[in-house]
Amino acid sequence: MEQIRKYDVVVLGAGAAGLMAAHIAGQRSRKTLVLDHADSAGKKILISGGGRANFTNINASAANYISQNQHFVRAALARYTPQDFLGLVERHHIPWHEKHLGQLFCDRSARDIVHLLLTECAAAGVELQLGTSIHSVRPESAGGFRVTTSKGPYHAQSVVVATGGLSIPKMGATGFGYELAETLELDLVTPRPALVPFTFSEPELSAWSLLAGCSTEAVVSTPHPDDKGPRSQSFREKILITHRGLSGPGILQISSYWSPTKSLTLDLVPDDVVFPALLARGASRSSSAAATRLREFLPARWANRWLELNLKPTRGDLSTVQLQTLEARLHQWTVTPNGTEGYAKAEVTAGGVSTAELDAKTMESRKVPGLYFIGEVVDVTGWLGGYNFQWAWSSGYCAGMNA
Repeated sequence: MEQIRKYDVVVLGAGAAGLMAAHIAGQRSRKTLVLDHADSAGKKILISGGGRANFTNINASAANYISQNQHFVRAALARYTPQDFLGLVERHHIPWHEKHLGQLFCDRSARDIVHLLLTECAAAGVELQLGTSIHSVRPESAGGFRVTTSKGPYHAQSVVVATGGLSIPKMGATGFGYELAETLELDLVTPRPALVPFTFSEPELSAWSLLAGCSTEAVVSTPHPDDKGPRSQSFREKILITHRGLSGPGILQISSYWSPTKSLTLDLVPDDVVFPALLARGASRSSSAAATRLREFLPARWANRWLELNLKPTRGDLSTVQLQTLEARLHQWTVTPNGTEGYAKAEVTAGGVSTAELDAKTMESRKVPGLYFIGEVVDVTGWLGGYNFQWAWSSGYCAGMNA
């Protein structure tokens, strides 16, 4: 006769959200098991923040998240704040530092955060079983769930789905959480790559690919996808030209708001006025003078290429109209991406299980009692800069306190 091992809580996924939920449930004396198909826990944590884990952002608020319900994150963020997780970090004596815009990083390594979570799980009596593929999750008529895996079946009173999204498939990402939600007739917001570099169209690739490696600060804007009016979403961050398109923090940020066929507008010299000085009496208006001036604001290769593409060859001085046109184009460089680098280069997956399906205070399914969805699998996507980790901690805490 088949032996079914029984638990109060089975957590699917040994990433940030899953380990958070597991140790909180374990602290409540809930017999808890974490299952993951990977051979080690917290793989995505280890590569985050350049290996130092941008583990939260002290400024996290609902304004820093994208969802069909912008207000959904408020309850979870209030129940478990960035300061709460920072307190946990400090109790484990992990040295940390703050970078710009409230981003908190480990001084040493992201391994410190994984060790913290595993230590908390062990102290709470949580069992961790890796190398286990999850085949199905089925509600049972008598209550609870049957979880079928490559290592046999389990029975759980509650199941917490923390299987993540489709980003970075080489790390083992799968769409299991989405498939489970659809099987149980829960609504999904179509998943898509987010925090992802753009690819150029062929003409733009030909024009700019020689500048791969050039970087500058810019204001990047795109029409807000949820706004019928003229308002745009904008970020002021570094941008980078790559051999395929555009990347850098500003590009990754705006990519979460971009939709196919939409254009980007880039202000390459925010707060600065470049060329009016050339209009002063007695000033040289030659092309070389314009190049010298532009190199004060952009990397030399970028400045030279910009003038090659935006200024017709002339032997005489540049006209006032030419200089004014060059100035305007610097502040409104329009690019229509061919697409993105896809899930292979996306830091997160936007979309997922609709927040309308979940209780904002507990993360429990409204249709399937005892089933919880947390972290990246939910239609909540944070900005770059520690916000997605904070969503993992906050949503994991809410589920762990209730599962």
